[in-house]
Amino acid sequence: NRCVDSILNQTYKNLQVILVDDGSPDNCGRIIDYYAGKDSRVIAVHKKNGGLSDARNCGMQYVTGQFTMFVDSDDWLEGEMIESMVSTSLKMDAEIIQTAFYYAYDDCLYFDDRFFKEDMEPVVLDNKALMKELVINERVKNFAWGKLYRTSLIKDLPFKKGVLFEDVFWTHRVMQRVNRYVIMHKPMYYYYQRKDSIASTYTLKNLDILKGLMERHLFLQEYYPELTDESLKMILKTCLIHYNLLVIHRKKDKDKRCRKEIASYIKNNYGKLYMAVRDDKRLARQLQLFDISPFLNILYLAAGKILRKLK
Repeated sequence: NRCVDSILNQTYKNLQVILVDDGSPDNCGRIIDYYAGKDSRVIAVHKKNGGLSDARNCGMQYVTGQFTMFVDSDDWLEGEMIESMVSTSLKMDAEIIQTAFYYAYDDCLYFDDRFFKEDMEPVVLDNKALMKELVINERVKNFAWGKLYRTSLIKDLPFKKGVLFEDVFWTHRVMQRVNRYVIMHKPMYYYYQRKDSIASTYTLKNLDILKGLMERHLFLQEYYPELTDESLKMILKTCLIHYNLLVIHRKKDKDKRCRKEIASYIKNNYGKLYMAVRDDKRLARQLQLFDISPFLNILYLAAGKILRKLK
């Protein structure tokens, strides 16, 4: 209710709100029917369970507006978010507008202001700058939400079904089409952090993010070869993180198959990976230690953590 109410109560009223019940076993179906009966702007869609990608793809079939925004059901919006983003898109002739966001916990909010302050003027990125920022994944995140898209830009680009981190498989294909991307710095989207969310409960499906990054790497090799080193750096970081997570959750990888696959990828591509990260001393050291033994890298990270605590 918090999510839907924050959308229906926007200062921008000319909305079409598409609520998708993805075969939910709880009361979601009743909730969206209630809203559809209460507000003529709401369309209630019921379908068999197919996952987040399938739900988004289904909802896109009903879109008639000039702009489209994705909102996940446990997140919510500031009251003037849509009005502000539509106005900025029209004023600055941008295909996509991105707003800052809060990491919203039950007892606090976090706002990442390392790169941009809330009162700064919007930043405009051309295509090459945008793709670089997307690969780095700091100023431009791989999330589908938190952005206002020209509908014509994404109408024929469905999300890949049956995977976690579906945004990683999708976003670069969208951004390839963008000539003008605008970043707004005021946080207006609340990204709710649930302990039991699919993103925070580790399973082997979490390794889908590596599949997505490697699929994107092939795309970058073809269309943006100057970004391949940055892409390899992100792949290596993610490989190391997930190897360590698999060690922690080793009962879910009893035969060590997933750990062996990650280790094999790193060893088989060691030369390319080292050239990509040679200017990053910390990451280069992690790669060298992992090549000797994955557990040396784990010990190195643990030692660094202890030293930071001592300081």
